[in-house]
Amino acid sequence: MNIQVKIVGVSGSPRKGATQYCVREALLAATGISGVSTEFIDLRGKEIHPCIHCNQCIKKQVDYCPTFSDDMRAYYEIILHSDGFILGSPVYQMNVTAQIQAFINRLRPLGRYITKGHWATKVGGAIAVGGTRNGGQETTLEALNNFFFCTGMNVVSGGIFAYNGAAVWSNDKKEQGAKEDDEGMDSVRILGRRVALIAKILKVGLVNLTEPIEGAILAGFSNQKELDRKIEKFIHR
Repeated sequence: MNIQVKIVGVSGSPRKGATQYCVREALLAATGISGVSTEFIDLRGKEIHPCIHCNQCIKKQVDYCPTFSDDMRAYYEIILHSDGFILGSPVYQMNVTAQIQAFINRLRPLGRYITKGHWATKVGGAIAVGGTRNGGQETTLEALNNFFFCTGMNVVSGGIFAYNGAAVWSNDKKEQGAKEDDEGMDSVRILGRRVALIAKILKVGLVNLTEPIEGAILAGFSNQKELDRKIEKFIHR
């Protein structure tokens, strides 16, 4: 059975350099798994307004933001129909960049698929690039992984020596600095392969189920009624 898997990599850096390189290398490693295709999204120079929580996407039940007609509009279908995600960010004050945070926040229109179990079969992995050796990579990885956790995705690490993702030390030399960090780049490539492999295993498993699993169960509930009660309680709390 020829199962095709798509992995999307997002570089959240406002400039060309180490983060772009690392995300591309992770995607290249992912293609080492058979049946895997990749797509690279570069947020550098893109116009993405911050989410203003107007809830128009929720009210209109659409898979895009109807409030802003900016560069984010092109990414919703790509994200919705992919199987795995690699998010990369340089470290800004021990956190992610404004660019990738805006990107994450603007994915709110796709949040309604959480209760349908859509994201429960997807895989996420994170890359953080810091100019100094102990420059906030761990906390930046945590911020990226928290997004995956919020959606219910399956989070993978950068291997047994990189527990929460791939941390790279660029020594503030952009792409060349990242290339010189052998340990960091090993974790980047391992992360790429693991995201692709686990995404493929999950997809093969779903395709070969003898009977479908309803979305509520994929979302962690015993049945749809339990999920409906939880939603009703949340709405009227």
